[in-house]
Amino acid sequence: MQQVKKVVIAGGGTAGWVAAAALSKRLKGLIDVVLIESEEIGTVGVGESTVPPVQLFHNLLGIDEQEFMKATDATFKLAISFENWGQTGDQYFHPFGVTGKGSFLTDFQHYYLHGLKQGVDAPFGDYCYELQAAKLHKFGKTEKSQINYAYHLDAGRYARFLRKFSEDLGAVRIEGKIAQVQQHVNGDIRSLVLESGQEIAGDLFIDCTGFRALLIEQTLNTGYERWDHWLPCNKAVVVQTESAATVPPYTRAMAHDSGWQWRIPLQHRVGNGLVYASDFLSDEKAKQRLLNNLETAPLMEPRFLSYQTGRRKKLWNKNCVAIGLSSGFIEPLESTSIFLFMSGIIRLLRLFPFNGVTPALTEEYNQQSITEVEKIRDFIILHYHQTERSDSPFWDYCRTMTIPDTLAHRIELFKESAHAFQTGDEMFRLESWSHVMLGQRLQPDNYHQLVAGLSQGELGRHLQSIRETISAAVDRLPSHRDFLRQYCPSNLS
Repeated sequence: MQQVKKVVIAGGGTAGWVAAAALSKRLKGLIDVVLIESEEIGTVGVGESTVPPVQLFHNLLGIDEQEFMKATDATFKLAISFENWGQTGDQYFHPFGVTGKGSFLTDFQHYYLHGLKQGVDAPFGDYCYELQAAKLHKFGKTEKSQINYAYHLDAGRYARFLRKFSEDLGAVRIEGKIAQVQQHVNGDIRSLVLESGQEIAGDLFIDCTGFRALLIEQTLNTGYERWDHWLPCNKAVVVQTESAATVPPYTRAMAHDSGWQWRIPLQHRVGNGLVYASDFLSDEKAKQRLLNNLETAPLMEPRFLSYQTGRRKKLWNKNCVAIGLSSGFIEPLESTSIFLFMSGIIRLLRLFPFNGVTPALTEEYNQQSITEVEKIRDFIILHYHQTERSDSPFWDYCRTMTIPDTLAHRIELFKESAHAFQTGDEMFRLESWSHVMLGQRLQPDNYHQLVAGLSQGELGRHLQSIRETISAAVDRLPSHRDFLRQYCPSNLS
């Protein structure tokens, strides 16, 4: 076994510089980090919307939040607004915060459902602080207040921010295109040869070459497990537009008859994209549909992205680890791309092969990675499958398709007894599952009878107290736009 003293990252973009930043910061003095990228090769630029664990990654690296947000034109994100998913005209929010107050034995959705039966008809979202702040376009944070949030950010600026961060810590960037991959006799990667003829050897290689998967697939033939039978959307057309009159602290996910459209507000522009299934909608119609549903004027020509949902059969194969789109892709819904980049590199730090790559390390890494991504996959499939829409062939397919047994179990459990759950190794909270299932019209037949022991008056007071506490706290918050101007005005100002 060869000790790992030098890590070579193939490819830049968000994934590459996320990997370089983490390795340079946390393993400084233990390894050398080299990143190869070419200015001529464009990046996909996915991930302008994130999830709350991004904060943990930044804390691990000691990244200053205000500095990062100013550099990336970032805004705060408290929730996602889902529109037209259960039925055309529906809207619900998937917020990031805790919803209501349950007990050790009984989660809050059981209290909520019992309240409905007793005539307390306030929406489920009224019991979530972050959701109510999002609806009113408010945001604030102090040392004493707790608010759960993620970010909207400019992915290109984020990669440049992390590049400077990494290079300041000693990471070396090499400009050039990879022309050849050299291997040892046992199949391990030995070096990368650039078009210039320069050869970069390494002990461990990280594939951040995007959908090309130059190392993990083209060289090592790892194999790919496809999920397009569950997630039929395979294209997106994207465009940036001028900033809008309002800056809501949430992403909009607006379903249409062949997929959905996103709208992501940054401080000085808006990110827009239309996700669709090419079997049900042509490229030209997708482009026109996107352009017809913009709030503000475009800043660029729309560009198209193609992808195939699924994952590599191994994310760590021999001495190569795939991070980012080279490892697979679910799709943009629920904004998990950057999180998975970060989760992958943190997992590698925890299992880092200082004394050499071993089967035990790679097997553990792969098992943890696959479990994580498949649970996220199930959550995404839920949005498409749990619908009453029957207005198009696309939604007929999604509503009637066979789904993974793991997801079918969660849906059935919630339908028959209102039980949602979160295991220790999955990202989405039980509240996330509850908000999406209730928001998409999955109404439980029963709920936990422990809550039935509360009298109508006790239950009513309990629920009212939660709503009033949240309302009073939201009233004290400044507007999202005002907080941004004071806390982290963009460097574009």
